Amino acid sequence: MASESGASTGTVVTRFAPSPTGFLHIGGARTALFNWLFSRHHGGKALLRIEDTDRKRSTQEAIDAILDGLDWLGLDYDETPVFQSERGSRHVEVAEKLLEHGFAYKCYATQEELEEMRAAQRAAKEPIRYDGRWRHRDPSEAPAGTPFVVRLKTPEEGETTIHDRVQGEVTVRNAELDDYIILRADGTPTYMLAAVVDDHDMGVTHVIRGDDHLNNAFRQLPIYRAMDQIEGGWSDPIYAHIPLIHGQDGAKLSKRHGALGVENYRDEMGILPEALFNYLLRLGWGHGDREEFTREEAIEAFDLDGVGKSASRFDIKKLENLNGHYIREADDARLAQLCAPMIAGEVDHELLTRAMPVLKVRAKNLLELAEGAAFLFQQRPLAMTEKAEALLDTESRQLLGLLSQRLRAENDWTIEALEASTKALAEELELGLGKLAQPMRAALTGTTTSPGIFDVLVLLGREEALARIDAQAVAAG
Repeated sequence: MASESGASTGTVVTRFAPSPTGFLHIGGARTALFNWLFSRHHGGKALLRIEDTDRKRSTQEAIDAILDGLDWLGLDYDETPVFQSERGSRHVEVAEKLLEHGFAYKCYATQEELEEMRAAQRAAKEPIRYDGRWRHRDPSEAPAGTPFVVRLKTPEEGETTIHDRVQGEVTVRNAELDDYIILRADGTPTYMLAAVVDDHDMGVTHVIRGDDHLNNAFRQLPIYRAMDQIEGGWSDPIYAHIPLIHGQDGAKLSKRHGALGVENYRDEMGILPEALFNYLLRLGWGHGDREEFTREEAIEAFDLDGVGKSASRFDIKKLENLNGHYIREADDARLAQLCAPMIAGEVDHELLTRAMPVLKVRAKNLLELAEGAAFLFQQRPLAMTEKAEALLDTESRQLLGLLSQRLRAENDWTIEALEASTKALAEELELGLGKLAQPMRAALTGTTTSPGIFDVLVLLGREEALARIDAQAVAAG
């Protein structure tokens, strides 16, 4: 029998096995990341399996979204993805071997009989599980042509212990397990059988997944151990069940907490892949007090010993703050390329790239970055926000006329020179600098928030900046 402590030594092989009934949600992305990092840390193989046996709910759109999300996060795989739906004959082959060698049996119980059984168990306040009524009966007792399912003979005596790399030692009495179905009446395999067969055939050594699958491990191990007796070489995998992610309120993570698909973080929230990578890395895993890791540093540091036993809490504000850090660190040309599609109208990429150093200082996401850059590419007359319009009263428009004359006389169109000229005018008029800067910002950007006003003047260039100021100054009459 295989050792209970885990798979035999050798190359580490992990797998991420999403079901394409929805997009790649944040919990799945973290599971994928932990599997990928563990295999890379140990110089092993990272594999991908699409568990698409639920043909009614599995969609190509979801498969594409999962593959796209993994690629965006930078998670690459060492072999082409395995599609579980293409391996049905192999799953059936293993079920038939289990049946042939007495580790499984045909169950002819009807749905009505099973419902009566469950009703009796409920009435007696007993656990709801199959009572093994066909475990020791001869199939000849069933009328000819009666449909049947194939059930696994789970151990009835003793207990099973799993030495989980995250949860520690976990023991379950075998009497708590029931003889579950491995082949349905239509001959199709169930998930519980298919997952084990695929993990074995793919050479998976470490099963790293959410702790909501911990009970499945106890149900799946009897298949490994039965097949090991039948043909040998079916070692138990090493299990690592990761605590689930909760919302800030401690409840299981849901859409209201931010449990969205990875593409939502990219497309609708403007999160950079390296920010989400780093945030998910630290969501339930720690390495001292360190918060930020490059991809290479994460591979070097990651191991299962750093995964905590308690649920981690998803904090969207922390993610946004981390994203702001990565935006400030990011290459300007790359940011311009990412932001350009979010800006209406024709975009000058060279100008957008030049603007990035002043635009990215306060932005927490790409959407804010694009919004902050939009003024650069607006056509005159500028659309004005309500607050900007309020700043442009008659007095302010007259000040803009004076400012236009002063700036037009400036030969050195640099931040330093423009600031000096504007301050000099403010002093002559005995005004605070804000009295000039605020209406100037409204005239130049159509808003009341922007990068530094002298940065704005330089980025727009002499001709466009003066034209925008004059448009508002002239309007005063």
